[in-house]
Amino acid sequence: MNDLLDHVLTAHGGRDRWSQINRLQADVTLHGPFWAMRGFSEKPFRERLTVDTRRELIRFSPWANPEHDMLLRAEDDRVELRAAGDDMVLESRSGIRSTYGGYDLTSPWESLQVGYFIGYAMWNYLTTPFLFTYPGVTSHEIEPWTEHGEVWRRLHVVFPQNLATHSTEQTFYFGEDGLLRRLDYNVDVNVGVAIAHYVGAYEEFGGIQVPTRRRVHRRNPDNSAGENWSIGIDIESVTMD
Repeated sequence: MNDLLDHVLTAHGGRDRWSQINRLQADVTLHGPFWAMRGFSEKPFRERLTVDTRRELIRFSPWANPEHDMLLRAEDDRVELRAAGDDMVLESRSGIRSTYGGYDLTSPWESLQVGYFIGYAMWNYLTTPFLFTYPGVTSHEIEPWTEHGEVWRRLHVVFPQNLATHSTEQTFYFGEDGLLRRLDYNVDVNVGVAIAHYVGAYEEFGGIQVPTRRRVHRRNPDNSAGENWSIGIDIESVTMD
């Protein structure tokens, strides 16, 4: 393990505490112009997410309708629309990741495609940085970056092909305290658009430090962030067991 990763894991609550957590539940509000561009929602929408911390398995309640939940089985590349609080499958889509082929930045997405995008993204976000210790994930420190008057140390992380994420290679920025400040990636399912994603407003839940505010910006060729953000994610509460 490199020394930066060790520092980061300790700052976020430690590997020992994370090893005791098998599931977490988060109340999340998503907003911003991106969702309307995809034909999904012009207004903020609130979801309760139930996440398996070891497998890419995540359930949304409700999903687009008070009577529906959505289940993402990322390891099977499958999304299921289910009756709320039930296991009855109402609609499903396999091979979901391949369905974004040929789209541009304004192509409307189906509800299950939106669900897949949010599902794998939130699983990654909620398991970071402990995700970096999972099988097949590798990381190494690269040159630091100066922003907002701070020097942020950076980890270049490579994810295995069997893990659903934005892109195989991503960069994570950490403050002196070891907490995540920013992450960069290219969104494979969204025509590879370059993103600078900022996090903050940390709160401790169950011994783990969780950023409760996320803002997603386009990333410029000089590695700076665009002025306006397109996706906002606000986490209200998290429980862990």
